[in-house]
Amino acid sequence: MQKAALRAAVHNADIARAFEEIADLLELRDENPFRVRAYRNAARVVGELGFDVAGRVAGGAALPKLPGIGEDLAGKIREIVGSGSCKLLEQLRARFPAGIRELMALPGLGPRRARSLLDAKIGSLAELERAAKEGRLHALAGFGEKMEHRLLDAAAAQLSKARRFKLALAAQYAEPYARYLAPVGDRVVIAGSYRRMKETVGDVDFLVTSRRPEKAIERFAAYGEVKEVLAKGGTRASVVLACGLQADLRVVPPESFGAALHYFTGSKAHNIAVRKLGLARGLKINEYGVFRGARRIAGETEDSVYASVGLPYIEPELREDQGELEAARRGALPRLIELADLRGDLHVHTKATDGREGLREMAAAAKALGHEYLAITDHSQRVAVAHGLDAVRLAKQLDAIERLNEELRGITLLSGIEVDILEDGGLDLPDSILSRLDIVVGAVHSRFNLPRARQTERVLAAMDHPHFSIFAHPSGRLIEERAPYDVDMLAVVRKAKARNVALELNAHPDRLDLTDVHCRMAKDEGVLVAISSDAHGVEGLQMLRYGVGQARRGWLEKSDILNARPLAELRRFLAR
Repeated sequence: MQKAALRAAVHNADIARAFEEIADLLELRDENPFRVRAYRNAARVVGELGFDVAGRVAGGAALPKLPGIGEDLAGKIREIVGSGSCKLLEQLRARFPAGIRELMALPGLGPRRARSLLDAKIGSLAELERAAKEGRLHALAGFGEKMEHRLLDAAAAQLSKARRFKLALAAQYAEPYARYLAPVGDRVVIAGSYRRMKETVGDVDFLVTSRRPEKAIERFAAYGEVKEVLAKGGTRASVVLACGLQADLRVVPPESFGAALHYFTGSKAHNIAVRKLGLARGLKINEYGVFRGARRIAGETEDSVYASVGLPYIEPELREDQGELEAARRGALPRLIELADLRGDLHVHTKATDGREGLREMAAAAKALGHEYLAITDHSQRVAVAHGLDAVRLAKQLDAIERLNEELRGITLLSGIEVDILEDGGLDLPDSILSRLDIVVGAVHSRFNLPRARQTERVLAAMDHPHFSIFAHPSGRLIEERAPYDVDMLAVVRKAKARNVALELNAHPDRLDLTDVHCRMAKDEGVLVAISSDAHGVEGLQMLRYGVGQARRGWLEKSDILNARPLAELRRFLAR
């Protein structure tokens, strides 16, 4: 029985994480780069799958054919599903200190520098912090005083913060848990920062309505992935899952559901502001309801909580005490973008570069999502690791898109490129080919460390290019992995407005770039935003939901989103 629980506890994210760790450790050993890349590709493929791999394997079903995953990798998937690890991973772990992966995750610390640290007997964040404080790092090969200071700051920050989970990763653990709780509750909702679509989640909060809370508490604590029960009472419980994520449960009667949902969704600042409005009206607002004296006057629904203080309903993504209450009072709350509003996707890759499927497969998957159009934007030649397209190969792809469009029904492919922005602001391909494309998505993929003035000048110069359509992942950040490069975002936004260029909100959960703050900046300046998946395979198209969540946090409406427009309107924008 225990073995079955362990098998059920392996999610796609766990398999992907194991493959990423194998790739990191192989790279640390200076193994064949093609072998390293195979494991990284496998991690990405499994991480983006829309079905539960472990569930299929545990149920005795064969794995479907997955791009880039042959029998050897499929065998390792089965190993990981069965035991949570595999023989190769355990062999590699045994060769290195346990803290080496945390070291390699620090910005600027790749395999070469990590090998230097190991040679100097530095194998953990704590040891790195101590060595940096003692001034021992800058004497090592590949290091200097500036790098020493950067690593000291990064190590100290990493050691001081509690572990957080990216939103999409948290979803893999939270959503099955919510389904598991369904039999013991009339309603089961994941609240907290998860419901507000925050980029990262420190824990997950479950709210259940039930007249028999003891049943819900017992089932919550008995979940097969629970590693430790922290607390268990009459209406609440807290546990830690095997993945390290803390989960908290609160059980309330139906008449308190709205008040409890409001309270446990947060944010704390928003809730305090609402409670103050209630106090000014002689009301007490808490997780049990809205009270005038001892009499409950509201709380069954969230709408009733807001109505009690004279406000309309405020969407969860807006609840950060960032002006939403004032907007609600004025009747000026935005009507937020919804996933169903998107008419297409303007940034995807195919197997012509580093994607996993061809044009036809990507078109079929986009059509199945109800999309009207799909822009094919493979990498340009400078991204050699992705086998980027030169002008000749891009021209052949353009011709292939034109031929395929003659056959397709219900979906139109747009020809495009994700072209590198060079250090001087030039683009990586000549005008002779860029002028033939429907869409040109410009991106910074190198020299992230340029000074602010030069980085800003580089981006602004690229946007002056007559064929430039969309600025992709505008800050270059990878959440909790790579800091944004230093650029004057207000200057970028205003240049986009002047040049009639759109800014991308890259929906990949590792990026979610634009930030919510920059989404609001774009909205305030009248700049259109494209919510794009940056999909490298058909499963990646599903990531748009996280981009929509980020857009909603940034107060964006349908009218603010470029790819919420029908194809004819989109073409008019692109042909400006």
